[in-house]
Amino acid sequence: MKPLKTILLLLLCTGGAFAQYSVRAGMGISFLDAPSLIDYINENYAPANQQLASFSSAINFNGEFDYSINKTYQVGIDFNYFLNSYNFSSINGIYKMDYNILMPTLVNYYVISGNGYSFKFGGGIGPRFVSVNEQLPATPSATNYKSTGFGFLARADGNTLLSGNLFANIGVDFKYDINGKPASAGKYLVNPATNQNVNFNMFSVVVRLGVTYTF
Repeated sequence: MKPLKTILLLLLCTGGAFAQYSVRAGMGISFLDAPSLIDYINENYAPANQQLASFSSAINFNGEFDYSINKTYQVGIDFNYFLNSYNFSSINGIYKMDYNILMPTLVNYYVISGNGYSFKFGGGIGPRFVSVNEQLPATPSATNYKSTGFGFLARADGNTLLSGNLFANIGVDFKYDINGKPASAGKYLVNPATNQNVNFNMFSVVVRLGVTYTF
């Protein structure tokens, strides 16, 4: 996380003729495809009438700090918190899994702006930090698995003025995240049906709503 802190400090301390900062906060719906994870759950825990589809949805919360280098070029740091869960009952008991992913991303934008609006198109890359809690049927507590990876982001973003410096924000993200293979004390999450380690790599499309404040 030290490189991200350094970049954020540089953004805060940098000045220029077009200096403008903005902060954004919001939430979104992710439509995601995580093949290894979906196969693991369908092949071992999901009943036949509750099999997971290739694409499923999940919630994420997001925020961003941006700095305008000039009228058409902007850099920023995006923070995204993704969370999802699964819960299935069978004759053996209840299976539970919940996981979250912290996704900081350094983003570069091309900006088109006018009176009371702006459009931004860009992309970036950043680390990914995964935490998984899994509770197997007939077990009293969950096991926590963790992994670290990286991901890529492509984004289209729009802002329209509400009042003063406050803007309504809407955006679409396309993401590919190589989240790695979560492990607990050196022991990986393994799919018994294939005898392979489960990875949380995923492709996702995210639709976001929020607000942006410029200063």
